[in-house]
Amino acid sequence: MFYPASASSRLFYRLVPARKTMAISTRRKSDKNPGERRIMLKILRFGALALLVLLAGAALYLKTPGPAPFDREEALAEARAYEARITRDAWGVPHIYGARDADVAFGLAYAHAEDDWETIEEVILFSRGVLAQRDGENAAVTDYLIRAMGSAEAIAEKYETDLAPETRALAEAYAAGLNFYCAEEAGRCARDALPATAQDVVAGFASRQPFFYGLDDQLKAIFQGDVEIEKRAGTAREAFLKVPKEFELGSNAVAVAPVRSADGHTRLMVNSHQPYEGPVAWYEARVKSDEGWDMIGGIFPGAPLILHGAGPDLGWAFTVNKPDLVDVYALEVDNAKKPEKYRFDGGWRDFEVREIKFRVHLFGPFSLPVTRRALYSVHGPVFETEKGVFAVSYAGRDDIRAIEQYYRMNKAEDYAEWRAAMEMLALPSLNAVYADGDGVIAYYYNAAIPVRAAGPDWSRAQDGADPGLLWQGTRSLNDAPQVVMPRSGYVVNANHTPFQSSGPGDNPDTEDFPDHYGVDTRTTNRGIRIQALYGGDASITGEEFVAYKMDHLYAPDSRVMELVKELARTPAEDLQEEAALLAAWNGAVTTDNRSAPLAILTAQAARGYLLNDEGAETPDYQAALREVSAELKEKFGRIDPTWGEAVRLKRGDVSLPLDGGPDTLRAVYPQEDGEGPLKSVGGDTYILYADWSGAGDVEIRTIHQFGAATSRPASPHFNDQAPVFAAEEWKSPPMDLQTLLAEATQDYTVGGE
Repeated sequence: MFYPASASSRLFYRLVPARKTMAISTRRKSDKNPGERRIMLKILRFGALALLVLLAGAALYLKTPGPAPFDREEALAEARAYEARITRDAWGVPHIYGARDADVAFGLAYAHAEDDWETIEEVILFSRGVLAQRDGENAAVTDYLIRAMGSAEAIAEKYETDLAPETRALAEAYAAGLNFYCAEEAGRCARDALPATAQDVVAGFASRQPFFYGLDDQLKAIFQGDVEIEKRAGTAREAFLKVPKEFELGSNAVAVAPVRSADGHTRLMVNSHQPYEGPVAWYEARVKSDEGWDMIGGIFPGAPLILHGAGPDLGWAFTVNKPDLVDVYALEVDNAKKPEKYRFDGGWRDFEVREIKFRVHLFGPFSLPVTRRALYSVHGPVFETEKGVFAVSYAGRDDIRAIEQYYRMNKAEDYAEWRAAMEMLALPSLNAVYADGDGVIAYYYNAAIPVRAAGPDWSRAQDGADPGLLWQGTRSLNDAPQVVMPRSGYVVNANHTPFQSSGPGDNPDTEDFPDHYGVDTRTTNRGIRIQALYGGDASITGEEFVAYKMDHLYAPDSRVMELVKELARTPAEDLQEEAALLAAWNGAVTTDNRSAPLAILTAQAARGYLLNDEGAETPDYQAALREVSAELKEKFGRIDPTWGEAVRLKRGDVSLPLDGGPDTLRAVYPQEDGEGPLKSVGGDTYILYADWSGAGDVEIRTIHQFGAATSRPASPHFNDQAPVFAAEEWKSPPMDLQTLLAEATQDYTVGGE
């Protein structure tokens, strides 16, 4: 691995002390005779000249190369091939209309760039593996991994063959929309990211997929014991996804069929838990073309498609799952210091060797060029560690088709077409919950499960020399846990086991999925509560469907309540007041609850930020309670501030209390921001609720935690949805043009002649 900061330090260590040594030498020689002084002056002049040459050479070496040329006139000319109408509703949300899908993608890029160019720019840079050139050492691991994973090479090789012409046209139109925006708003766009290309758009999907299912956890395990590298590997997920430390990309998803609805409707809840800001924070848009593309939902910066949402006919929601899609192999190599070969199938094989180059920003216009050798075996990329040399196989490697699967899902008109898109398995992970106007509901534990040998303990590193342990392809979607049209009439997922995704008689059978399939079996408080609520009501009204999603309780058998009961049952002498406060708690996380801050913050300290017993700062329950009690007293003057006093939704000049906590269905994840109460940084963000009556119509309601103008604090839409979100209320986006125009705040056309 590499240490850019260390290399730069060594370079400047050689330069700076040389100057100090010369100054000292001048003073010591000042008492010599005139001849000697002249000789010394000549030496010093020569030394100074040599130093200047050295410094000039270093400056040239470290000078960051200029960005690629961006032809503004060319960008304007390319834009004439597209034409899109952007109409912003009362909340500033863009509704994009166009004759072709490509026109709509062009308009979507322009509208999103207006609201959040800065984040789109960041996505482009780290998808190229050049983020460290701007952000320095903290992004170096990102650039290395992006390049080691080989997304750029895969895209260059497969762009024309693996993506359909219409998919390439969509990506090219989106890139043209970004370039058109920057041609008009040159002062806002950094030249480093320009021009945007269709390959950049594809890379935005390909580079992030493995980090949703936990590739970073395996990298940390490989480097365990090497503290510095382990730390760097551990920040990869944060660097790729820009999520707060320990934040989980969670979610809730629910679909209820007519048989379980009080009024015979089909309902879908799309409720992803994301960070509030960054490359995986949701942005809302509605898209509609004359070619049949008609969706509203959430997109990430740089994505030309709705990633999950709904349309007139159908909709879907994704939640994160954690199938075992990464395997590690220990390699025997010919030379531990500089391996060239590895043992495989009774002989020696040459590593595939690639040279990885990137730059790490130092200061001003200077950056350190870094060149590293990357090795590859038949298994995948290879990592050299203090414990040995390891190769990694992971799902989705070299697959660039995620954008195409999303496109097909966006264009699907019924369940059969949607499922056909899912069969691509170009998205290597994510649970999917589906519903449509025909009353069909379904749940899929979507996972590109490798065909691996039964028998070995795949949680451990395997023998890299054994060809029998190589993956033999990928299992089909049919091989994964799934529930389609259950008799119980509902499917749910809250990042918990797929074996609790529906009614008792409808759940997948654990016997059908052996250990080497790698299906995760974790539980969450949300998983317990979602089953209790939706599974406990045989006739769910529309109001109940929404109210259950906003549940803010911890189940009696949740990890939080287990901890609270233990602390309340056996309090230490100095924790009597705290124990009494915990004993009085009913498990509710509402703005007026005075037990919730002490209970939840103690649980996070003792059982981990995600309440899953991982990464706990103070595993001793009583010690954690003492620490949190002291912190609350220091910050609020008491151990029992209300949840609404302790945790706030902050955005610009807005600061609001809100119900919900970590791992409740109404999800709120707070963190310290150094400014008064804790700040909610993730959890519930963009939420969409779709209701099909069966009469050919759909009612859609949505809400966003902030507003449409993501990076524009001066806009009224920077935080106008925050009060509605905090109040657990909704807005109804206009789905027909006439209603939209009646409330529109802007209506304009981009592109065209």
